[in-house]
Amino acid sequence: MIDFSELYRTHAGDVHRFVLFLSGDPALADDILSETFIRLWHARDRVDLTTVKGYLLTIARNLFLADRRHARRMTTLDERAHDTRPDPERRVHAHLELAAVLAALQTLPEIDRAAVLLRAEEGMSYDEVAAALGISPVAARVKVHRARLKLAEARRAGGIAEPEEKS
Repeated sequence: MIDFSELYRTHAGDVHRFVLFLSGDPALADDILSETFIRLWHARDRVDLTTVKGYLLTIARNLFLADRRHARRMTTLDERAHDTRPDPERRVHAHLELAAVLAALQTLPEIDRAAVLLRAEEGMSYDEVAAALGISPVAARVKVHRARLKLAEARRAGGIAEPEEKS
């Protein structure tokens, strides 16, 4: 049976000093020392007392390297950075605007709605819209233009006021 407290008294100073030399951080050295002996405790059945110091230093080094890998993935926040997302007021405005446009879209005749959606959402050319709907390219242009005008009017008439610009 291993006398764990004797092992700690014998090797804790060496392990702590080793990690302190590696890291230069006393708090990190304390944390790694604790974790090293916790891992030794979990592996106590497999520990060879003749090589226990090397085993402890290896565990400590691996824990230090794992901490460095983790630290590299972390970045500090730039105090000058600001949130580029719209503020809640603008998000509500955008949601209301979208709802008004979608409601107005449903009032359009099906062929006009299809023409504007094929052009705007699917990115089809006017010739492709015309072919898909079985109309002339000129008629496709007219339908898309008129649908856009109706949607813009519905957006303006929907009572949606632009939020004020903030300086």
